[in-house]
Amino acid sequence: MSVLLETSVGDIVIDLLVAEAPKSCENFLKLCKIKYYNFSPVYNVQPNFSFQTGDPIGPGSTDSDGGSSIWGILNPGQPGKKTFRPEYHPRLKHVERGTVSMATAPAPNDPEERLAGSQFLITLGENVDFLDGKAAPFGTVVEGFDALEKINTAFIDDAGRPLRDIRILHTAILDDPFDDPSGLNAPPQSPLPSQAQLATVRIAHDEELKEEEDQETMERIRREREARAQALTLEMVGDLPFAEVKPPENVLFVCKLNPVTQDEDLELIFSRFGKILSCEVIRDKRTGDSLQYAFIEFEERKDCEQAYFKMDGVLIDDHRIHVDFSQSVSRLSDTWRDATNAKRKRQGGGFGGIENLEKRRHYRAEDTGRLQSDRYGLVRDPEEEKARAEDSKRFEESRVKQDGASEPSRRDDRREPHSYKPHERTDDNGGSVWKAEPRAREAQRDPDARRREERRSNYHDDRWRRDRSRSPGRERRRGGDGRYEDEKPRRQRSRSRERHRHRRDDRGEKRGYDSYREGDRHRGERRRRD
Repeated sequence: MSVLLETSVGDIVIDLLVAEAPKSCENFLKLCKIKYYNFSPVYNVQPNFSFQTGDPIGPGSTDSDGGSSIWGILNPGQPGKKTFRPEYHPRLKHVERGTVSMATAPAPNDPEERLAGSQFLITLGENVDFLDGKAAPFGTVVEGFDALEKINTAFIDDAGRPLRDIRILHTAILDDPFDDPSGLNAPPQSPLPSQAQLATVRIAHDEELKEEEDQETMERIRREREARAQALTLEMVGDLPFAEVKPPENVLFVCKLNPVTQDEDLELIFSRFGKILSCEVIRDKRTGDSLQYAFIEFEERKDCEQAYFKMDGVLIDDHRIHVDFSQSVSRLSDTWRDATNAKRKRQGGGFGGIENLEKRRHYRAEDTGRLQSDRYGLVRDPEEEKARAEDSKRFEESRVKQDGASEPSRRDDRREPHSYKPHERTDDNGGSVWKAEPRAREAQRDPDARRREERRSNYHDDRWRRDRSRSPGRERRRGGDGRYEDEKPRRQRSRSRERHRHRRDDRGEKRGYDSYREGDRHRGERRRRD
């Protein structure tokens, strides 16, 4: 048992639940059979919830009576039959989208009892449990969900009525299991809309709006709105001084240039049309290569227009250029930004001229000098740093005093750093000029460098090494400096490449080829025994 509703937004097929709600299904089928729903408007649209229809005229008209059941139409003299009691099956709930239910209202004599007439609703969302117990389900939509989506997204007023009419145009019964009641006469064709129905039309569903006739006008309006929205966005981020800014009318945009074309060449060619304020070929910031387009600013607008009409398509340096009016406002934006920042600086205040506004910075980003000297970037207490500097200064003074007292005795043993040893050169007059080496000059300029050099030289001095050796010859060490006594001169290894470089000169024996062979044999026997 199914019914087809032909609406202005598409066809909707409804399957009726005859076993669970027979009376509601019979009322709906017989009203569709007599074309009662033809030209009925869709109203009370609640997106993602439901929409309502079934009143032939509409609830906003004074001629509307709210609709009547099929028994009220067949018996107009009996007002009690205008409504009926629908069935509420416990298994039927508003769970799925497209559930069809009879709209009900409380009975005048008994508020607990609800009555239905001709109006019905269709859910536009899932799990609409608010309608359970209020609306009586009797069918489900099986086809036409695209029409439901169009109704769901339609423009509506505050009362939920679509601004452009959505109406039921025709109804067709696909299967009817019920017998016709007495007095029911089905019309041979769909009747025309009544005057009361036509009076409720706002914008007809088949009416073509004037804006839709002119496609060029619609496209122009769309582009203007899009450009206005983009300009507003650029104004918000600070790229434009204001959204209504317009590009200058005395600047030309020249493209398709030859990479070898220079600013002077372009200015010379275009200067015959009038005075040029600036001519700039845009180049890559990193490589300096031409990007093959330029901007030319004229003093007068008419000169710019004349150059536009005469120079478009002209051949320059074997390239046919293209000339158009510039749409760039970057120069205006830069000028506005510089002027605004200068004004803010004159006003004073916090960052950017705004009081109580602090410039955002990273942690310890301004302590660059301190971080360079301290490679670890530690955070220290200033008082602790000052006390540590004073202790270091007292230690250096005491060390200098000790070095001064024992300097005569140590001077002979200590090696003087090579970096402080001056060297002699002869000047142009033949005199001797002593000049310190580069590291010494650095030490003279920077006291810290001098101290580093002293620590480096002291580290390489053998007198400051600790006696950690456990070798058997430690008794031969000198007392104090830790050096070995030179009892006999050390053997110097020869770096010669001759075949007898391994010969021991201190033994004084001459070993020939046979001796070497015999020695090799003895060594081989010792290895085998081991």
